[in-house]
Amino acid sequence: MPAVHPGSPDPADDPGGLDTGTPQIDIEPPGYAVLVVGCGNLLRGDDGVGPVLVRHLWERGVPDGARLVDGGTAGMDVAFQMRGAQRVVIIDACLTRGATEAAPGTIYRLPGEELDDLPPLQGLHTHSFRWDHAIPFARWALGEACPSDITVFLIEAADVALGADLSEPVEKAMEEVIALVERDFFAPLRPQVGAEAHVEFTADGYLRLDAALAASRFPSDAVAAVVRDSDLWLIPLRGPRSGGLLLKQRTPAGDRATLVREVLADRIPEGVREAFWDDANKALRIPLDRH
Repeated sequence: MPAVHPGSPDPADDPGGLDTGTPQIDIEPPGYAVLVVGCGNLLRGDDGVGPVLVRHLWERGVPDGARLVDGGTAGMDVAFQMRGAQRVVIIDACLTRGATEAAPGTIYRLPGEELDDLPPLQGLHTHSFRWDHAIPFARWALGEACPSDITVFLIEAADVALGADLSEPVEKAMEEVIALVERDFFAPLRPQVGAEAHVEFTADGYLRLDAALAASRFPSDAVAAVVRDSDLWLIPLRGPRSGGLLLKQRTPAGDRATLVREVLADRIPEGVREAFWDDANKALRIPLDRH
């Protein structure tokens, strides 16, 4: 092995030599405009409202730039999931009996400025680590990568017994919170209702959708397709078990395609067409009689 004298070039710096330096690895996750985290225990009735809500959001379509996380009961994981997000929404159940007279299903919305005075982290065990510990922990651990825009929705629980289902008032409150998340956090990320998108019909009877449209409106990759009043309507389904047509991935970028030849009775309007999301019908409308 040749000697290296002070002031001589380091062999690792020589582009023509063997680079023995440590490679730089980018471990930063991609940032998201909105991160929605559902916390709670699915096995304990109303305590599982957070994860259940996240699943409902997924079924209804997640816009580009948003991410859903089932936070379960692992508060420390929640803290690290927050890295790089612009806005964070946390949903959980709560029990305030004795402290308040709130009825089951009561919704509490806690904006970020009210989350500064949270429980101290000293003496905590990982099994007792909740979302309200995750926020100050994230501020400490993530530093500048911790989001400053954090909103928490709490839903007053009625029954957290092992094996119980969601109670009626909590299920109703969950739908209200879903509407709030959609209005205040997802809507700015979605294409405007009625805004123009484009799809393509191929000569062999396939309908092609780009990755962004497929991900935001048809996350389960299952659709129902019907022709009504000279329009083709694509209706998102919960999943393949619901029947309908499958949106199959056709490019590495995530573009999707589905066979609609039979639905159109072999009358294929070949080429690119305008498409419009109809919020009232929760479906994509594709006019067939014009380009």
